[in-house]
Amino acid sequence: MKILVIGAGAWGTAVAVSSAARHQVTLWARDAALAADLRASRVNARYLPGVALPAGLRLQGGDVPLAEAIKGQDLIILATPVSAARPMLQALQHASVPVAWLSKGFEAPLGTTPSSASFGLMVHEIRAQAAINLRAGVLSGPSFALEVARGQPTALVAASEHPEVRDALVAAFHSATLRVYANDDVVGVEVGGAVKNVLAIATGLCDGLQLGLNARAALITRGLAEMTRLGVALGARAETFTGLSGLGDLVLTATGDLSRNRKVGLLLAEGKTLAQAVDSLGHVAEGVYCARTVVQRAAGLGVEMPIAQSVVDLLDGKLKPAEAVAALMGRGPTAELA
Repeated sequence: MKILVIGAGAWGTAVAVSSAARHQVTLWARDAALAADLRASRVNARYLPGVALPAGLRLQGGDVPLAEAIKGQDLIILATPVSAARPMLQALQHASVPVAWLSKGFEAPLGTTPSSASFGLMVHEIRAQAAINLRAGVLSGPSFALEVARGQPTALVAASEHPEVRDALVAAFHSATLRVYANDDVVGVEVGGAVKNVLAIATGLCDGLQLGLNARAALITRGLAEMTRLGVALGARAETFTGLSGLGDLVLTATGDLSRNRKVGLLLAEGKTLAQAVDSLGHVAEGVYCARTVVQRAAGLGVEMPIAQSVVDLLDGKLKPAEAVAALMGRGPTAELA
């Protein structure tokens, strides 16, 4: 199989490395200088240091037009931040082969008025606007790029309404160290991938304030309930959130030391400003950029998400870390499954 991975960040590099031993894989970087450096050093020192790029992995950059790079491919993987999804999908809208994205989150709102039309969209919703005829899907689940690149055991979900897309993703990435499960609930998989980043900020805050393991367990569990409520309201199946792209990804991102979103919460608990926390990462923390959209969409659907709302208030500077905790703990009693 010939696979093109667009985007040479940590995750794009990791999936390219993971499949290069079994398939003909090309990693395409928009920055021609980055591609040249990758070819020379055979290491992505900026995004995935310490991982050697396989000899068989082809490397291309902006000096090779994307229209040329996609020719002859059997599968195209879009490994860019959500902010770049719309222009990339527009560029790929006439592709005749399956396309899948790795992005997790919501696009920034396109409008300035508080209407549903101005809400930020998940990538499958962007595709419905920008590339309606594209056969596409998402590859998601609990996965740190470094561990995937190292060949450590990982399980992912390939979600699409198109069986041929799910089959292509399984054929491309399923291996002795990477299990890929098929799912047709694209909405549920994308909601899980987006909301878990917001909840990971809250969990990092909880741990940074040394509130204890009881508090962490409660926050993750109640966060899963919030995620599920929003997903079901958007048309997802509830059972998707007990799987890899829901509970699995939430647990990993909320508790793993490699989690950028968790790190934001830890730094805020230390008294760092949001700008200081984000600048120290060197990578995108999607939860920072999509938290407000999560809350907006939930409000528009009449879905209560108090943890996500507290994260937004914290990021906006309306609450200090201890005040955010007090606000959550001070809510009135309610039934667990209400």
